[in-house]
Amino acid sequence: MAEEQNFIEVDGEQVTIDELINVFKDAKNDSPGKAKRKYNDAQELKPYQAELIKLQKHIEDTNQKIIILFEGRDAAGKGGTIRRVTRYMNEKHYRVVALGKPTEEQKTQWFYQKYISYFPRGGEIVLFDRSWYNRAMVENVFDFCTQKEYDDFMKGVKGFEKDLTRQGTVLIKLYFSVSKDEQAKRFERRKTDPLRQWKLSEIDVQAQDRWDDFTNTKYRMLKQTHSHNAPWTVIRSIDKQKARLEAIKVILNSVDYADRDETLNYALDPAIAISGSREIETMEAQKAGSGKFIG
Repeated sequence: MAEEQNFIEVDGEQVTIDELINVFKDAKNDSPGKAKRKYNDAQELKPYQAELIKLQKHIEDTNQKIIILFEGRDAAGKGGTIRRVTRYMNEKHYRVVALGKPTEEQKTQWFYQKYISYFPRGGEIVLFDRSWYNRAMVENVFDFCTQKEYDDFMKGVKGFEKDLTRQGTVLIKLYFSVSKDEQAKRFERRKTDPLRQWKLSEIDVQAQDRWDDFTNTKYRMLKQTHSHNAPWTVIRSIDKQKARLEAIKVILNSVDYADRDETLNYALDPAIAISGSREIETMEAQKAGSGKFIG
């Protein structure tokens, strides 16, 4: 028999004791105002997280497959968004994949081989916390791959993704964007917060100095790999809460699933969720006006 839940009323809403305990644990060192804001943020996401459960059930029932790529700047909020996306989902039918640097054996294999081994089976969703686009971004900027390896990837990735989607896999590509100043603030917090210091890597330390290199590489990646069958959506993540909500909406809009709650607003905020094609146009206008890409 399922354990009976005890509810209490908070601001006119029925919440469980467990939910209040979790909010308290997350915010016990925060000011009362910040704790209240965290609670409100969690409540705002819940209706959409409930829709993710419906989407997941639909995928299971129809034996479909979904791959979601989370790419973008360091400290842009990818990990936090993944946690919100999967928080209430059935753990039996999704996986989060975050691969480290390739082994010596993997370096001798076909580039996509290590990723394909983690691809979803029918009825499953796989979320990649960074993906094969590492080659287009980090590996290229820091010379972790040769120019030929980079060129081969950029020439071949659209064909690889076309085959993937043609065979029925839903591919969602999210690029999380953050301003240089906001990234610096988040890095500083990682340095001073003992609970976040593990997040700060050597690559992160150099990210600010290589900002323009990453921006130029971002433009080339979007320009060459945004396609009709595998489009990019850029998520502006200066406001993490808005970024998380818009990312969830992108996922929900990608599949026509059963029992969708039509009372919710699924329209994307054009200031937060931007199509890859529009981001390319914006960056080209920036360069035409100032002589360089901004971010």
